[in-house]
Amino acid sequence: MTQFIQLMAQFPFLFAALAFIFAATIGSFLNVVIHRLPVMMKREWQQECNQYLDEYHQPLPKELASKLAKPIDDYPEKYNLVVPGSACPKCKANIKPWHNLPLLGWLMLGGKCASCKTAISARYPIVEALTGIAVGYLAYHFGPTWQFVFATALTFGLIALTGIDLDEMLLPDQITLPLLWLGLLINLNGTFTSPTEAIIGAAAGYMSLWSVFWGFKLLTGKEGMGYGDFKLLAVFGAWFGWQLLPLIILLSSVVGAVVGVLLIVNKRINSGNPIPFGPYIALAGWIAMIWGEQIVNWYLSTL
Repeated sequence: MTQFIQLMAQFPFLFAALAFIFAATIGSFLNVVIHRLPVMMKREWQQECNQYLDEYHQPLPKELASKLAKPIDDYPEKYNLVVPGSACPKCKANIKPWHNLPLLGWLMLGGKCASCKTAISARYPIVEALTGIAVGYLAYHFGPTWQFVFATALTFGLIALTGIDLDEMLLPDQITLPLLWLGLLINLNGTFTSPTEAIIGAAAGYMSLWSVFWGFKLLTGKEGMGYGDFKLLAVFGAWFGWQLLPLIILLSSVVGAVVGVLLIVNKRINSGNPIPFGPYIALAGWIAMIWGEQIVNWYLSTL
C-alpha cells in the first residue's frame, strides 16, 4: 500500500485518472440514490401516518382516508437502494450489466433503452461524468492523502443531495446528518481545521441560516428556505471551520440569485415560485473547500 501511495504521488495525472474511473462508477450508484431515496422516504412517511391514524383512531374525510390507503408509487413492494435491479421504467426490461457501465453504457445504447428504444435521460451520464471530474480534480489537488479520501466522501454526498433537492426540494437527513458528524470526527485530528473551529463552524452554520429563516418568516409570514439548508451549511462549518462560512453564504447567494433571475427571464419558473437553495450551498461549499483560502486572501489583499 505504501508503494502504491508513493507511486500515485509521483504520477498525479495517473492518480487523477484512476480516481475519475472509480468516481464515475460511484456516480452510477448516486443516480440510484437520487431516484430511490425520496421514494423510500415517502413510503416511510405514509406508513408513519397510517400507523398514527390506526393508533389514535383519528377520524378523517373519506377522500383523504382513501388517498392515505393507496400506494404513493407504482414500484414493487420491496424497494430500496439495492432491490430491485435496474430496469427500464417504460417496458420494465432488466438493464444488462454492461449497459450499466458509467458513461460507456449510455453511449453504447445511444441514449435509448435496448428493448423499447425509449429515451434514457441524459442526467445519468451527466451525474457520472460530474462525479468523475470532481473527484479526479480532488485527486490532483490533494494527492493520495486522507484529505482526498474524506473530500471524496463529502463530494459523493453533495452530488446526491444536489440531485434530490433539484427533484424534490428536499435535503434528506439520511445524508446531511452523517456528513455533519463525520466532519466533526475527522477534525479531531485537524484534517481540515481544528476541533474548536469545527464545532463553532457547525453551530454557526446552522444558526446563521436559522436566524435568516425566522427573521424572514416574522417579516413576511412566509418560509424562505427549508431546515435542510441549515443542516447543509452546518456540514461545511463542521468540515472547514467557521471562517469559510461567510464566503460560502456569499457565493451561494450570488449564484442562486443569478440562476433564479435567468430562470425567470427565460420563463422556466414564475416570479415567487420556490427554487431549491441546497445545490448552490453545495457548489459554494465545494469551491470553498478547494479555493476558499485563496479567494479570502485575494479579497483581503484588495482592501
